[in-house]
Amino acid sequence: MNQKAFLEYINPLKDKIYRLSLRYLVSKEAAQDATQEVLLKLWKLKDKLSGYNNPEAFAMTITKNYCLDQLKLKTNNNLRIVHNNFDDGNPSLQKQLEAKNELEIVGKIIEGLSENEKLLIHLRDIEQLDYQEIAEITKMKNTAIRVALSRARKKIREEILKKHSYGAS
Repeated sequence: MNQKAFLEYINPLKDKIYRLSLRYLVSKEAAQDATQEVLLKLWKLKDKLSGYNNPEAFAMTITKNYCLDQLKLKTNNNLRIVHNNFDDGNPSLQKQLEAKNELEIVGKIIEGLSENEKLLIHLRDIEQLDYQEIAEITKMKNTAIRVALSRARKKIREEILKKHSYGAS
């Protein structure tokens, strides 16, 4: 694979690699470094990439493993999901503040989930990967993924309802 073909292959994946890295690593700088390291690893494997059934899942697996290795090295102590994706034209300042507050609440709830649940929520609900791609990344069966996602979403829903009902009482 030449450089041009590699860049055409990698460009659509760069953002996903960065977002997954950011999901694991606290700082944007650490996520950028992780993205560069993963891209370098993929470049070194460029001649073998065509042999994989799903190169995107392979890239996401490399990203996940690299980030976990970084966390084991204690370069980062905290995990969090960063997801600011508001697309509401020009919402009022009040609505922006409410949305930001709600996002922070959901982020804190997600931080309380198990590592596996956090990963599954990120891959399915943020990256919007299909179950087969998630299965390739996590080495889990589709039914196990669905059950774990359902349980994680239920936990999130219950915590949100608790927070809202507590504020209303």
